Amino acid sequence: MKKLLILFLISSFANVYAQVTTPAPSPTSKIEQKIGLATVTVEYSRPSKKNRIIFGDLVPYGKIWRTGANACTKITFSDDVELEGVKVPKGSYALFTIPGENTWEVILYNDITVSGVPDPFEVSKEVAHVKVTPELIPYTYESFTIGFDALRNESAILQIIWETSLVPIKLRFDTDMKVMKSIEKVMAGPSSNDYYQAARYYFENNKDLNLSLKWIQLANQMDPQFWKLRVESLILAKLGRKSEAIEVAQKSKAKAIEAKNDEYVKMNDDSIKEWSN
Repeated sequence: MKKLLILFLISSFANVYAQVTTPAPSPTSKIEQKIGLATVTVEYSRPSKKNRIIFGDLVPYGKIWRTGANACTKITFSDDVELEGVKVPKGSYALFTIPGENTWEVILYNDITVSGVPDPFEVSKEVAHVKVTPELIPYTYESFTIGFDALRNESAILQIIWETSLVPIKLRFDTDMKVMKSIEKVMAGPSSNDYYQAARYYFENNKDLNLSLKWIQLANQMDPQFWKLRVESLILAKLGRKSEAIEVAQKSKAKAIEAKNDEYVKMNDDSIKEWSN
């Protein structure tokens, strides 16, 4: 009985102990920054100086550093970007650095599952590897910090800051191209798919069939596809214009045959037969 009681007490103590929470020595942080039309997100841990010498001591010169603490620092670009002139596809990357007295190397690594610096470090997974010049600042940053400065429509400076060092990394996005494409699309008016979606919605929800027909015919003038022609034929049939519906259904069937879509071939055959009676 005594043994059972002791085991129970030990178990209870262990459960209580497991529930104790304490602050993380290097708390996590997440920063999201809009740059023009793109978004850059950085997720990292923030160690503190705590009266230690950081660069050249705690963080040695000439060795790959996880650039923070705990798991790897992750940076995500919503759009393609240029990092110090190197083109990088949109996506998420681990951010590593090699600190130096006069030059820092900045590395984007395409494996974000690593914890700290991967061992072995695979150069083939580097997406970008650039050199930048650190700046000396006249005051001390106690906690490791990543931020953004010099925000413009197409660019910004990603800053790595700790102790008295600031490492600037230039980011540039092709914002102008994205804006111009958006302007051209809007100024050109609705696309074939826009007209198709609106027409189909009106048809399926028993709204204005004449307006639905107008939209689907505009869609088919711009980009006739078998599924769009199918909707036009259904609208015409519902309006009682069966001879026109059959003509459009035959066009839909022909395109479905080209696309090897047997389902639409059968649907059109069935409708043509129904509307011919």
